Amino acid sequence: MTLRSPLGRARGLGSARLGAQAWWLQRITAVALVPLTLWLTVSVARLTGASHSDFTIWVAAPWNAVLMLVAIATTFYHLKVGVDVVIEDYVHTPWIRISLLVATWFAAVLVGATSAFAVLKIAL
Repeated sequence: MTLRSPLGRARGLGSARLGAQAWWLQRITAVALVPLTLWLTVSVARLTGASHSDFTIWVAAPWNAVLMLVAIATTFYHLKVGVDVVIEDYVHTPWIRISLLVATWFAAVLVGATSAFAVLKIAL
């Protein structure tokens, strides 16, 4: 038997209104990724059979380098938001959930930064 009211028991269990933010961020990045993916697919298809030097010249073009960097940032941010939602929904042990969220953040930043560095190294 508890002396807490139904409202007192329910506090902290409901929506913190952060789910809608993650939902919107995931949709916005998905919409941004549609034209970026189409551009990248068409560009790579046109480079079929090209030499390594042709590819580096293509990446070094200012618009291509900028669009590649935007695609990398958007992709890894979209990935992180999506994986975070899955972890928050299905991992119930607090210390494991926090550890996985931090690991996801580090992995997304590390791989995204490495990818951006590769593009910048070729482009500059």
